[in-house]
Amino acid sequence: MPGSAIHSKERRRGEKGGEELIMARAIMIQGTGSNVGKSLIVAGLARALANRGMSVAPFKPQNMSNNSAVTVDGGEIGRAQALQARAARRPSTVNMNPVLLKPESDTGCQIVVQGRRMTTVRAGEYARMKRELLPRVMESFDRLAKSVDLVLVEGAGSPAETNLRAGDIANMGFAEAAGTPVILVADIDRGGVIAQVVGTHAVLERADRHRISAFIVNRFRGDVSLFQQAMPEMERRTGWTGLGIVPWFSDAWKLPAEDIMDIGSTNGGPFRVIVPRLNRIANFDDLDPLAAEPGVSVEIVEPGLALPGNASLVLIPGSKSTIADLADFRTQGWDIDLRAHVRRGGHVLGLCGGYQMLGREIVDADGIEGEAGRFPGIGLLDVVTEMYPDKRTTRTEAVYMKTGDQVNGYEIHLGRTDGPDRERAWLRIGGRTEGAASADGRVRGSYLHGLFTSDGFRNSFLAELGGAGSGLCHEAMIETALEELASHLETHMDIDAFLSLAGPGSGSTAP
Repeated sequence: MPGSAIHSKERRRGEKGGEELIMARAIMIQGTGSNVGKSLIVAGLARALANRGMSVAPFKPQNMSNNSAVTVDGGEIGRAQALQARAARRPSTVNMNPVLLKPESDTGCQIVVQGRRMTTVRAGEYARMKRELLPRVMESFDRLAKSVDLVLVEGAGSPAETNLRAGDIANMGFAEAAGTPVILVADIDRGGVIAQVVGTHAVLERADRHRISAFIVNRFRGDVSLFQQAMPEMERRTGWTGLGIVPWFSDAWKLPAEDIMDIGSTNGGPFRVIVPRLNRIANFDDLDPLAAEPGVSVEIVEPGLALPGNASLVLIPGSKSTIADLADFRTQGWDIDLRAHVRRGGHVLGLCGGYQMLGREIVDADGIEGEAGRFPGIGLLDVVTEMYPDKRTTRTEAVYMKTGDQVNGYEIHLGRTDGPDRERAWLRIGGRTEGAASADGRVRGSYLHGLFTSDGFRNSFLAELGGAGSGLCHEAMIETALEELASHLETHMDIDAFLSLAGPGSGSTAP
């Protein structure tokens, strides 16, 4: 049947020359809720196991995030899976996150399947689509399983959301289909961790309950010994094995975050980067390299608050729904604040959706983002964006034309932008130019995400605006953080016991 153990089978040459049937090993990390640290646990385990010489790959059947990454095969996956692939020392591929949901409104989202935009649907419609997507999910899982020693599968949200169990492909539905055992992660920092674990056990159906083999208590602060006595009690009430109490990992902020809940202001130095929090903010990891600079403060401005008048730079980030976020930008009065900032001689940078918002007009003749029409932009750049259904997803190497600095980034966007200010493009990508700038150079825009990860460009850009880079090597910082995360889990988790639970896709152990 679809999703049975056959999905994880492969053959190898036995010692006596015959073929021996083997099963790819996999284990699934689910959580007691959203944002309990599943993604970071998977990334840390991927690096720890890679350091042990194992070949591992991350996999998330279904993800919901507007913070995505471009893979080596030119598709789109969740940012967390791209980080996990890096932790595993593997190139990222679309098979690591076969279904990506990108919210466009409170009730609708874009569906990306195996890296490509499929359609946009409302929540009720997607609920009916999930069963149809399971074969694509299993196809991607099979491809990964055939190439590695172990697949680390990450769930989404929580299996305790039993109202979503029918047709589920994100948690227990996938675990059932692929025959993978499950480890449950709970977040003690939220409080009520015993209830998180025992409550999950209580609400699950018997078959799903028996798919869970063990649990991890994550994000502990303080004296771990004070909680040690609670672990046997949780084991007794659930029948699951406790694999460890993992203390808070203080360097998590150095790693790219995927969940919008993780975005926040950072208090660094006097160079103030002001970022309006858009309703559908996307690819906000563009801010991470700036936030890591000791001389830079990145300040997120919440709806209802004015943009500060003494900003060094106002950065308008990417958006999953540019036209809707543009309307909300005006509702907040931020367009007035932004023009005042420019009149005072301030600098503005728009990235992707933020770039489109800065232009004179956005034309959506086919209603790709909602209602068809022409929508006036903020008007700080003399360009017009036209929306088209084809999405550009590509990794990109560019040159900052002013200094010659190399810039590595990626593009994920609908729409094409052109106009007089494109003549002052400030990036070159092969034989074409990219971006636009106002006549005085104080307002700039580009479709290129990730440009601040390039140290030379970041230092040059900050220096132009009166700031100063620190000489930080962003890529080395991430590598160091991944190594420290792996060591953190080796110290506080029983990884040998974890590996012993990894199953070969043999199905549920439930009676």
